[in-house]
Amino acid sequence: MSWLITGGGSMLAADLLALLARSGEQVMAPTRAELDLRDERAVRELVSGYRPRVVVNCAAWTAVDAAETREAEALAINGRAVGVLADACSWAGARLIHLSTDYVFDGRSRVPYREDDQPSPVNAYGRTKLAGELAAAGHYVVRTAWLYGAHGPNFVSTMIRLAAARETVDVVDDQRGQPTWTADLAAFLVRLAVSDLMPGVYHGTSSGETTWYGLAREVFTLLGADPGRVRPVPGAACPRPASRPANSVLANTRCEPIRHWRTALHAAWPALATEEARQCRPA
Repeated sequence: MSWLITGGGSMLAADLLALLARSGEQVMAPTRAELDLRDERAVRELVSGYRPRVVVNCAAWTAVDAAETREAEALAINGRAVGVLADACSWAGARLIHLSTDYVFDGRSRVPYREDDQPSPVNAYGRTKLAGELAAAGHYVVRTAWLYGAHGPNFVSTMIRLAAARETVDVVDDQRGQPTWTADLAAFLVRLAVSDLMPGVYHGTSSGETTWYGLAREVFTLLGADPGRVRPVPGAACPRPASRPANSVLANTRCEPIRHWRTALHAAWPALATEEARQCRPA
């Protein structure tokens, strides 16, 4: 089976590439510099020429706050370019798996969001990602959230760094979600690609839920640092240009769920913790 992974330089793409390499799959993974999804001709020529069986779209505008003032730019990548890619995949007979986000929901629900719940984004980034979902209709859309991994900047790596640099760290405790290891998500995407599941929306996040504060405490515990150094604060104490949903928890009702976030974090730890992090001790 031949694979095309757009956004080949992303954190998720790195783990997906590693997984496919172990199984001997044929993979092409152009980076943003090698394939600009906004270049319609280049996208169509690559898909028609390479003729992949599976296309995983990891390319996206992910700067949530910047999208508030640059929504048109974000929409060009997260929305219109997805439509071009989807059309090219339909023409070539490729199975497209497009990555979306929990931010398509407003976060007001008291229960986890199901795949068929009505989206209602509260920020520009969420609106552009919802546009991408609509553009990929008829293909596979996987919503995920709170990604961390060994191949890119993320919340977990930030907490590891801050644990070594600060006496205390203030972390938001009124936003709930599901920390998801990119290696687990990569395996989820491969299972979906070879499954007999019908096209549609799927939720690809770890099981369970926590807050950013809860995740930070778990990171400190794994470092051997005092989790009491993490202090809970409301989101209002850390204002950002883009609003964040208070509840980002996604229910997985359509396929096999990913393991619990805490189990995954412990399994990921050897790949996440740098030598400096392993030597971190309570201040």
